[in-house]
Amino acid sequence: MSLDARQIAELKTRACADVDARAADLIAASHDIHAHPELNYEEHFAHDRLTRMIDAAGHGVTRGAYNIDTAFETKVGTRGLNVAVLCEYDALPGIGHACGHNVIAAAGLGAGLALAGLADDAGGRLTLMGTPAEEGGGGKVEMARAGAFVGVDAAMMVHPSDRDLARMNAIAIQQAIVRYYGQAAHAAVSPHLGRNALDAAVLGYMNVAALRQHIRPTERVHGIFTKAGEKPNIVPREAEMDWYVRSDTIETLQPLKQRVAACLEAGAAAADCRVEMVWDTHAYADIVDNIPLLDAYAANSTAIGRSLTSAFIPGSGGGSTDMGNVSYLAPTIHPMLAVAPRGVSLHSPQFADYTKSKEADKAVLDGAKIMAMTVIDMWANAELQHSVKRAFGDGSVPAGVL
Repeated sequence: MSLDARQIAELKTRACADVDARAADLIAASHDIHAHPELNYEEHFAHDRLTRMIDAAGHGVTRGAYNIDTAFETKVGTRGLNVAVLCEYDALPGIGHACGHNVIAAAGLGAGLALAGLADDAGGRLTLMGTPAEEGGGGKVEMARAGAFVGVDAAMMVHPSDRDLARMNAIAIQQAIVRYYGQAAHAAVSPHLGRNALDAAVLGYMNVAALRQHIRPTERVHGIFTKAGEKPNIVPREAEMDWYVRSDTIETLQPLKQRVAACLEAGAAAADCRVEMVWDTHAYADIVDNIPLLDAYAANSTAIGRSLTSAFIPGSGGGSTDMGNVSYLAPTIHPMLAVAPRGVSLHSPQFADYTKSKEADKAVLDGAKIMAMTVIDMWANAELQHSVKRAFGDGSVPAGVL
């Protein structure tokens, strides 16, 4: 469906007015979720809080969607392109909503409820998704494996930051738990009878440290020791490490994983120990931003006073998110909204304080409006639809995405 500029402008005005009418409720939801931080797949308070609001607005909602207790899904509209707006709401251990997922949840909900009332007038379909466990649990990956993104023509969400950014330089990541097994013995009386699993782990760590000189400047490998023995006078029989391996793309991640594995295995061989390496089944892919869709978002953002560019901004971060996996399945954007002063780091107690601030409340409402306006553009602008589809390509999915 293609509407003229006046009709599109009227739909956007209606959507923004709806967000304003719900402002107090959306901000209250953000604050309530902030006050009840929940970890991966345990987000029962947030799930119930958000789905009750959807119910109250008169829209059906599937709770426990895709066989995940804390996921949900609402579908509206009967024709046209299907655009997904995603909510996140999990927190971090110890520091709560230091990534601001309470803001993401409330902004996504605001956009979804505003769009639900005008989908038929705009000739589009909306899927509002609650996606748990972004902080390492791979909720979107699990949902994708169950078919959540089949038939989705575009997907979007917003994320808090210390500045307004159209693009997050998100790279691919996969976690590995590495366990070394040796032989315990008395470290003073009979060390020759032992095999030191800690030595194996230390040697593996040193090998990776040497490898870091010879990987891409944009790649990252970082690990910690989580088990290192029982007492100094016992040759350590077990040692354990937790590693993150990151690369520019999901495809370049695969050979880097092999190089890291070879380093860790060599430590075991040198200490005559056995090693077991378990890769997490939820690799996070890099985000492939759909630039035409992003340009539409940036124009709407500028219209409400948040000027953006779709160019990468140097120093704008390099984290990882399971929204990257979604970007290989449908045209996707993942813009950032300022809620804190420049330089305040995400995943810090200071940032957690800012995600319940007046700036965060404004980001909830602005994010909801900008996403709603961008979905309307996607529904109603045939030229944008074609540009988004062309930019997405043939939809081939590399190994590791699912």
